[in-house]
Amino acid sequence: MQELEPSILQKINQWLQPDYDIDTRNQIQKLWDEKAYIELTDSFYKDLEFGTGGLRGIMGPGLNRINKYTIGAATQGLSNFLINKYPGEKIKVAIAHDSRNNSDYFARITADVFSANGIHIYFFKELRPTPELSFAIRRLGCRGGVMITASHNPKEYNGYKAYGADGGQFISPDDEVVMDEVSKITRIGKIKFDRVTGNIELIGEEMDQLYLDEIIKLSVSQDAIKRQHDLKIVYSPIHGTGITMVPKALAKFGFTNVNLVKEQITPDGNFPTVIYPNPEEKEALTLALAKAKEIDADLVLATDPDADRVGVAVKNHEGEFILLNGNQTLSLLINYILNAWQEKEKITGNEYIISTIVSTNLIDEIAKSKNVACYNTLTGFKWIGAVMTALEGKKTFIAGGEESYGYLIGDLVRDKDAIISCAFIAEMTAFYKDQGSSLFDAMLDMYQQYGFYKEKLVSITKKGKSGAEEIKAMMQKFRITPPTTLDGAKVVTLKDYELGTETDLLSAKTKGIDLPKSNVLQFITEDGSVISARPSGTEPKIKFYCSVKTDLPDKRAFKEAEKQLEEKITSIMNDLAV
Repeated sequence: MQELEPSILQKINQWLQPDYDIDTRNQIQKLWDEKAYIELTDSFYKDLEFGTGGLRGIMGPGLNRINKYTIGAATQGLSNFLINKYPGEKIKVAIAHDSRNNSDYFARITADVFSANGIHIYFFKELRPTPELSFAIRRLGCRGGVMITASHNPKEYNGYKAYGADGGQFISPDDEVVMDEVSKITRIGKIKFDRVTGNIELIGEEMDQLYLDEIIKLSVSQDAIKRQHDLKIVYSPIHGTGITMVPKALAKFGFTNVNLVKEQITPDGNFPTVIYPNPEEKEALTLALAKAKEIDADLVLATDPDADRVGVAVKNHEGEFILLNGNQTLSLLINYILNAWQEKEKITGNEYIISTIVSTNLIDEIAKSKNVACYNTLTGFKWIGAVMTALEGKKTFIAGGEESYGYLIGDLVRDKDAIISCAFIAEMTAFYKDQGSSLFDAMLDMYQQYGFYKEKLVSITKKGKSGAEEIKAMMQKFRITPPTTLDGAKVVTLKDYELGTETDLLSAKTKGIDLPKSNVLQFITEDGSVISARPSGTEPKIKFYCSVKTDLPDKRAFKEAEKQLEEKITSIMNDLAV
């Protein structure tokens, strides 16, 4: 075993002790016998940490894997945090899970540990979407909650999203305190695994109904829906939790012609019909697009396994179905809702929307034109939720979202919500169709009014310990020697969110950034292009977000303008050598 570092070997030997169950020990022993040193190193070289999406990783034995013991340690640490934060109180939490392999098992482990710590659990008896968990936390007066999910990651992954009393994911300083409490669980003897059944209360359909009753109150175009109720909608849950709520939400809004992708409606953690269950990927929508073409649909919707993200496809002028990216869908939603609020004279100057620093600046332009404040947060919906909680009772939240296909309308939850989003995207489509237009035309109209913004995300995957070191080195290089020009345009501004500084590279003047520290670099050129570099908080990736813009004086020039912007993005990425 000389190929393993002594510290890693020590941890492996600890997990081979009788304190751990026989199945876990057998899995580790098998890797040992096979001399799978790289996998063993990756499984034990560090503890799983909370990132922007919580605890997430590959399932299997080890400290750096999702399993009974890492889930148990996280829950024991969270229990200790809640007990310390709310002394003498009867603490309540809510738990839900998605369709992933072992999600129901990990949810039960989570319930076991909470209940053994004297905490009352509202346990969704069947799989439910992430946003409904957030809603339940707020509705039931819980002090926290847990969602077992790895969102749109591959089937080998699972995860643990921890939520606070506001229904949002933990942010500083609470997230650091939770992490500290979890780190104190240095041996499994500290984890209380013995379930107290009396502390567990099952919930389900009654919460569904409360949630749907509140969603419908947000609708702004019911008359258009009544006239366009038979809008042809194709929907796929991609084997996830969306099947439990999206069809109900669309029906609640009044849509009567929803066509389900039958091959993908059964929840299945193996995701047998797709490579990745990610609605950002065209491949994941293959069956939905085929169905849409077959029935000449008006709209295609697809949600990820825990139904917090939604992918959208619409017809262009040639009758071809095209996928909208997250920035396009978010911009359309914001533009539609703000226009509706303006027409109903509901905008008083006290309203606001929220976006993120890596999402399109088109959002800011739309908000400015409507006299609505726009707050830009760090990446991760927990930061959007934090702004909403800080402004609750002071200002009116209308809508918000991020480029990674997550949106929220109204303040019912504190996380991205594909259930509400699907209903509103369908409503928006019905509204424009009622005017003799389409969602595609509405997008071109928006570009004509505010400018044609085009964004692209380039992700580079670097797996394991060596990959993490490579990503760290890339960020360090960009931080020390930022590019001077991109696509021939001078880089005039460098924003370093980890240092909390914004530097004018022409004058060398620096000012502070009023946001929490985050490992993000942003380069802004003299022609308005914005390029952001950011290691993912939930995946072994470094992400580059590129945003460019031009004018669109004529709709007929869309394709040519899009081609030019695409070439511009390619040139910028080449200059960055990524």
